[in-house]
Amino acid sequence: MGIGPGDEDRAAGRIIAPEDLELICGQEKEDPSMFKLHGIYAPIATPFVDGKIAYDKLEKNLDFWLKSDLEGIVVMGSNGEFVMLSPEEKVELMRFVCTRAKGKKPVIAGTGAESTMETIRLNEKAAEAGAEAVLVVTPNYYKESMTDSVLARFYTDVASASPLPLILYNIPRNTGINISAKLAVELAGHRNVIGIKDSSGNIVQIADMIRNAPKVFSVFAGSASFLYVSLVLGAAGGTLALANVFPNECVRLQKLFEAGKMEEARNLQMVLMDSNSAVTARWGIAGLKAAMEMIGLYGGSPRLPLVSLGDTDREALRKILTQTGFFPKPTV
Repeated sequence: MGIGPGDEDRAAGRIIAPEDLELICGQEKEDPSMFKLHGIYAPIATPFVDGKIAYDKLEKNLDFWLKSDLEGIVVMGSNGEFVMLSPEEKVELMRFVCTRAKGKKPVIAGTGAESTMETIRLNEKAAEAGAEAVLVVTPNYYKESMTDSVLARFYTDVASASPLPLILYNIPRNTGINISAKLAVELAGHRNVIGIKDSSGNIVQIADMIRNAPKVFSVFAGSASFLYVSLVLGAAGGTLALANVFPNECVRLQKLFEAGKMEEARNLQMVLMDSNSAVTARWGIAGLKAAMEMIGLYGGSPRLPLVSLGDTDREALRKILTQTGFFPKPTV
C-alpha cells in the first residue's frame, strides 16, 4: 500500500506538514523589525452605559493605564467582553484605543473569531487601526471538530494572511479547547507567530512550550495567579486581568524577578493571589469592573446577560483588595 499525502508527517508525530509552514530562517535569530512580546499587559475592560460602549469613560480609564508602568494594553480580550461586541463595535473600539495609545504604549488587539475569514478581516482592521499585534483565540463553537490538525490549519491560514504578528490565545476555561504544547511549538515555527498567552494554568504545559519552542517565541502567563512561576520557567511576561486594577504592582513583580530579587517577587506574588482570584475565577467580569470602581476608574455594568456584583459580594471584594495594602481603605 502506498503512502498518502500527510502520512509521513503523521508517522513522524507532526501536526503541521512542513510545506504548510513558513519557517523562520534560523529560528533562534530574532528579527529586529518584528514586534517583541515582553512585559506586563492589561487586557482592558470595555465600559458600557445603557448597553452602549461609553467612550468618554474609556478615555478616562485609558489615561490611568497609559500613565502606569504597564508595557502595553490589550483591547478586546476576554476581560473586554469581546464576544459581546458587534463586528462594527469591534472595529470602532480598536480605532479608538489605538488612536489614544499611539506613541505611548503598544496595543494588542483581540481578533479571534469562529471563522478563518472573519478573523483575517479583523486582523486587517487591527492593522489599519494601528495595533502592533493580534491576539487570536481558538474557534470553539464546534468543539468536537477542533482537533489539533484543524486548529493548526486555522492558525497557519490566519498567520499567513495577517499583516500583523500573531499571538496564540489559549483559554480552555472559557472555550473548552486547549492548545497543546505540541501544537504551540509547531506553530511557533511560523514566521508570523510570535508567542502565546496561556491562561490554562497548566504549568507543565507552559514549561513544555518554553523548553521546546524557538527562543524568539514568547510565552505569556494569562493570569497573575501563576505569573511568578511562569517567569521562573522562562516566560516573557503576562497579560493579566489584575493589571487593570494593580498595574504597577504586577509590573513590579516582573521587575523584582528580573533584578534577581526572588524572595521579594515571590512574596508579592502571594499578596496578589486573592485579589487576582476575586477579579477572575470568583466574580469574573463583574468583579473586575467593581474593583475598577473601587480604585476610582469607571467600571459600570457588564453587557447583558452578565450582571453587576451585588452589595454583599462587593463588600467582600473590597475587603480582599484592602488586605493587599495597595488599595485605599474605605473612608466610611
